[in-house]
Amino acid sequence: MQVAHTPSLCGVLSDIDDTLTWEGRLVPSAFAKLHELQEQGVKVVLVTGRPAGWVDHIARMWPVDAVVGENGGLWAYMEDGKLVQRYFASAAERAQSRVKLAQLSQEILARYPGAGLASDQSYRALDLAIDFCEDVPPLADEQVQGILQCFLDAGAHAKISSIHVNGWFGHWNKLDGVRQLFKELWDLDLATQLDKWVYFGDSANDEPMFEAFKYSVGVANIAPFLEQMHFHPKWITQANGGMGFCEGIDALSLVTK
Repeated sequence: MQVAHTPSLCGVLSDIDDTLTWEGRLVPSAFAKLHELQEQGVKVVLVTGRPAGWVDHIARMWPVDAVVGENGGLWAYMEDGKLVQRYFASAAERAQSRVKLAQLSQEILARYPGAGLASDQSYRALDLAIDFCEDVPPLADEQVQGILQCFLDAGAHAKISSIHVNGWFGHWNKLDGVRQLFKELWDLDLATQLDKWVYFGDSANDEPMFEAFKYSVGVANIAPFLEQMHFHPKWITQANGGMGFCEGIDALSLVTK
């Protein structure tokens, strides 16, 4: 990965699945990079489609400043040793949404019997995740697109990640969640930070971030998704997943030895 000179970056935003992980496992060197970034005063925020339950754990246990989860629908961070977790939707709205998503889940799984409910669904607060390759045999691209269309036809928002199709009733995406987090945690207007942070991602649900941030990196395994995306990362690594994340961090000189 060849990069032009970049001004001092104060933070890293990154997806998790197939960006810090590879073949379903966290890449040790990528996790080590998170530690190194924190030790050198570089802020780290993870931005994922994973559920509220995972966000709770990651915000508490990982070397990060904050986590945005469920494709922007919630965010969490530690403050004075206590977890702070916020949602775009109220408790009543979340309850109403769960009823509609449960019905939609039955319809999608009946129409696409090879698909499955994501194994982390029980930890979700806002969305429905349909597994098309994580714990089920991989579905054909047209089936994945069909699942996406089911969400859209029901009036839901939906995004395809590298492993799931996520759908939700509400108006947010990864960028919206990051915007809310920055305002709440640091009293920062995200519009003033778009050239001060770099974003790492691997799939179509990262597109709002690639569009917004001046500096963005796609790990090599983003290649199959590029044709369906209008906005691409500025750079693409040669290595996949967490290895590509490390490659990008090194190329941007975000960690000094």
